[in-house]
Parts: sequence; structure tokens; C-alpha cells
Amino acid sequence: MYVVPGERDSGLGGRLIDTVLDRAQELGLERVTVHSSPRAIPAYSRHGFESSPRLLHAHVARTTSYP
Repeated sequence: MYVVPGERDSGLGGRLIDTVLDRAQELGLERVTVHSSPRAIPAYSRHGFESSPRLLHAHVARTTSYP
């Protein structure tokens, strides 16, 4: 998700995070993961997100453009 600059610091991002987490709980999901910009990390942290040493990633170069 993304909050446009003019709407930042209004609580909208927090409400979106809460809505996603509520829906995930309704669906019985085990976890929700995000790839965050540095600016949004504090917002996710306030809503219970934590860093995890178990999550790994690999960068893969994209060789084709989107259709």
C-alpha cells in the first residue's frame, strides 16, 4: 500500500495497516509481511511489526518489461 504525500501524517496509513491486519486475522493467516520504505518502518512498528532473522530475500535482475 502507499499513502500519497498529501495524506501522510493524517493517520490514514495506520488505519490501512489496521484494516489489513484485521482482515488477515479474519482469514486465519499466520503472518503478514511487508517490504517497507524507511519512512514507513516506524508506522509498521507501532502496529506490531518486528524485524525477523528468518525472512530472507534475493535480488534478481529483471530482464523483460511488464506487458
